[in-house]
Amino acid sequence: MQNRLALIFILLTVTIDSIGIGIIFPVLPDLIETVTGRPVGESALWGGVLATAFALMQFLFGPVIGNVSDRYGRRPIMLIALAIMALDYLVMAVAQTIWLLVIGRVVAGITAATYATATAYIADISKPSERAKSFGLIGAGFGIGFVLGPLLGGILSTIDLRAPFWAAAAIAGANLVFGFFVLPESLAPEKRRSFSWRRANPLAAFRAIGNLPGLRPYLWVIFVFTVAFQSYPSIWSFYGKARFGWDAWWIGMSLAFYGIAMALVQAFLVGPAIRLWGERKTTIYGLTLDIAGFVFYGFVTSGFWAIAVTPILTLSGVAAPALQGILSNATPDDQQGELQGVLSSIAAVGMSVSPMVMTAVFFFFTREGAAIYSPGAPFLLSALLMVVCVLILVVRPRARVPA
Repeated sequence: MQNRLALIFILLTVTIDSIGIGIIFPVLPDLIETVTGRPVGESALWGGVLATAFALMQFLFGPVIGNVSDRYGRRPIMLIALAIMALDYLVMAVAQTIWLLVIGRVVAGITAATYATATAYIADISKPSERAKSFGLIGAGFGIGFVLGPLLGGILSTIDLRAPFWAAAAIAGANLVFGFFVLPESLAPEKRRSFSWRRANPLAAFRAIGNLPGLRPYLWVIFVFTVAFQSYPSIWSFYGKARFGWDAWWIGMSLAFYGIAMALVQAFLVGPAIRLWGERKTTIYGLTLDIAGFVFYGFVTSGFWAIAVTPILTLSGVAAPALQGILSNATPDDQQGELQGVLSSIAAVGMSVSPMVMTAVFFFFTREGAAIYSPGAPFLLSALLMVVCVLILVVRPRARVPA
């Protein structure tokens, strides 16, 4: 019963992290205009600064927080991060300057780095054979937050421009109270290791995890996968408008539909897929379906079919949890936090690189006078990147499970 309540808390925390990322999207342009007094074009530049600050903090602090949790345990890190997150949203709710908003997103990026600790907690309480399935639940929680964040932000913005921040603070605070009473420590004292700033350095942490037998190719797969997959949030709204003439309502509904379908896949299909094919084949099959999906979106011209085929294409969502399962099972218990911190940092780098690359490709193929007009070109690039991922997995050395 206690493990069940702890799992609920962890999933709620991941979901809240995801909500926190998306809840400000609907109000961000108007909020930045309000605090800067600048037109929308210049406000968009500040929006880029806020996004970069968030991702950069995740990159820098993912290994730090992961290593701290390997030393002091998961529970204190999770609870402290939630307390800081709640206070941070309160600060952003009353911020009257752009620099206070930047500081708010910096702090939010640091607290969101506890995704690594949440994932390590799941690894602690799950049997090796069940870790991929449990990681799928985390993916489902993130997907639910991806749906609820923009939806809540849009609804609450009709009340007040800053209402989404007050709501996010209340949600984080309520989860903190819940976690204080139900979250036991998952990392036994004998499995803890001393904290080292050298290993908490993102690059040093990469080396420590990359030196484990057979893991380095998988880390490259995670990075390339993230760059490819981030094409969805990077250009989907622009793509929908340019390709299908969608307005904001249709773009929002298409994203919500995708998020719901992905959450269902990761919640209910990861476990059966692992049992049927094993983690390696599940990863390859999922990535192969990703390739087909990106090619489809690269060429489809019907908005109806773009949405209708979504449930089939989101079946590829089994790949990421299976890949995490391979990495986790090949990592010693006292390095689970460090591993998840490294994965968090790799994802943050990918999330920083992808928007720049994908929006540049989109611009090149949709600008006035483009030799080939193709709003779906970024998705075709993503398909090529997924091919690279599959090739790496096919020729890679096997990861060794620690004794």
